[in-house]
Amino acid sequence: MSISTPEQSAPAQNQPLHDGEPSKAAATFEVLAFPAFILAGSALAFYVPGPFLPLTGYITYFLMIIMFGMGLTLTIPDFKQVAKRPLAILFGVVAQFVIMPLLAIAVAKLLGLNPALAVGLLMLGSVPGGTSSNVIAYLSRGDVALSVAMTSVSTLISPIMTPFLMLVLADAHTEVDGWGMAWTLCQTVLLPVVGGLVIRFVADSFINKILPILPWISILGIGGVVFGAVAKNAESLAKIGLIVFVAVIVHNVLGYVLGYLAGQMVGMPTSAKRTVAVEVGTQSAGLSSGMAAKFFTPEAALPGAVAAVVHNITGAMYVAICRRLDAKK
Repeated sequence: MSISTPEQSAPAQNQPLHDGEPSKAAATFEVLAFPAFILAGSALAFYVPGPFLPLTGYITYFLMIIMFGMGLTLTIPDFKQVAKRPLAILFGVVAQFVIMPLLAIAVAKLLGLNPALAVGLLMLGSVPGGTSSNVIAYLSRGDVALSVAMTSVSTLISPIMTPFLMLVLADAHTEVDGWGMAWTLCQTVLLPVVGGLVIRFVADSFINKILPILPWISILGIGGVVFGAVAKNAESLAKIGLIVFVAVIVHNVLGYVLGYLAGQMVGMPTSAKRTVAVEVGTQSAGLSSGMAAKFFTPEAALPGAVAAVVHNITGAMYVAICRRLDAKK
């Protein structure tokens, strides 16, 4: 079996992805500044939790802000990629929704995570790709069009796939509100993304002017989710923080490896393999943390909160590895 996608030449240094989008230098800054902001805010919420506790009452609104910002970055041509390369996109999305949930179960059992952390890690593996995956794919000289299409498709089908995976794969003793989860995802993911896409369509020239600041709006939304989760779980995090970090790192790194191998198995070119690795390994951490806190326990939100930092640090390392390999060639 071979799924061919056009091998893309590497974008010129400092060249934007699309009109109005950030240059390579700006994109690099985003990848590095995001984990720094989340890490600093999380540390403050851990040591001084009081001011951040009220944030937990606004999780739904923060999630809507994150997804609305994502919708504003999408265009109709992004979805035309689905018609141009349906097999490659379908394969990548299926790989993501198969590899990461099963990996979450395996890692949870391997490390002996308690039920709350195990279901939180499963939630992390069952949500769609993260918004930072497109920038990571771009900087690692991956197939950016494929990355955007995969993120878009996985996000739009998440109201179906995420509750389904949680219902099927969660421990038999863990109660999962599938319908409630699906409805919440429709409210916090589907409607904001579609709304953002419509606004982008009718006001494209204006949105192009403000595109560089949109990632920062999403980052603030993720911060609202993560800082509240850390503040509410400061005591638990002090006791079990190390095992959560280990679980998230192992889950994330194995996602990259298996995603790349999956692309190689079906004969994808290097740029597409790099993209599939990123899309499989990088999840929407803010969405995961918010959904876990809403439908399970505050402790279940910790894997997503930790992933908000870890995924961007490993993403920056992945970019460095890919560019070093290209330099050797």
